[in-house]
Amino acid sequence: MNIEQEITKIQERNKKVELDKSWEVSLTRRITICALTYLFILAFSYFVNIGANILLSSAVPVIGFALSTASLPIVRKIWERGIK
Repeated sequence: MNIEQEITKIQERNKKVELDKSWEVSLTRRITICALTYLFILAFSYFVNIGANILLSSAVPVIGFALSTASLPIVRKIWERGIK
């Protein structure tokens, strides 16, 4: 394999890595996970008959997930400063 092919291969890999990173931090991904989590917990709560205010109690795990993903970029920046 010549150097030009190797460079092209590295550039293609970098594009894929950048796309993966963009997906990991995207609002679309976070909203989708929140919606799926909410629907799953809602269905679970219904089947085990949790009782009063099932809609509100099903939102608790979703809020926890949303808060955890919102705080991770801050934690990562602190962690990166500690590594350097």
